[in-house]
Amino acid sequence: MHLEQARAFLKRLPYATETMQWGANLVYWAADKAIGGKMFALINLDTQSRAGAERSQQLAVHGLVLSFYAGPERYNELLENEGTVPAPYLARAYWVALERWNVFSTAELEDLLRAAHAGVAAKLPARTGRVLAMPAAERKKAIMEARRLRESKSKQA
Repeated sequence: MHLEQARAFLKRLPYATETMQWGANLVYWAADKAIGGKMFALINLDTQSRAGAERSQQLAVHGLVLSFYAGPERYNELLENEGTVPAPYLARAYWVALERWNVFSTAELEDLLRAAHAGVAAKLPARTGRVLAMPAAERKKAIMEARRLRESKSKQA
């Protein structure tokens, strides 16, 4: 798997959203963060830009390429794989990080990312679940209103 494959896969997961945060990081949320969604994966784009054109598909020159929620059940098992390390700042929450894209096969990584999404989605607040259960048009309107409210609060602070 490489960057664009990962992005396409992550965006196809149910109610997953992508944001750019903390510099050059693509953060993936199980449900929009404006309605209480939670992060389940993060792609570090800084490592992509520093890699050579050919190598960017397989290996970042510096840093970690992908971090995701592993859960307490799989965390230690995943760390036994060469190229998998505790995710900086998130290891205490059972996140792992990959040093390069080819640590796992595409199918294995898709399974791990699907499990990361499901594990985080299972812990979403009830109010978030209620918004996700709304019909699509109503859900979109609720998310837009939540974003506007968030923005107005941040401007006031």
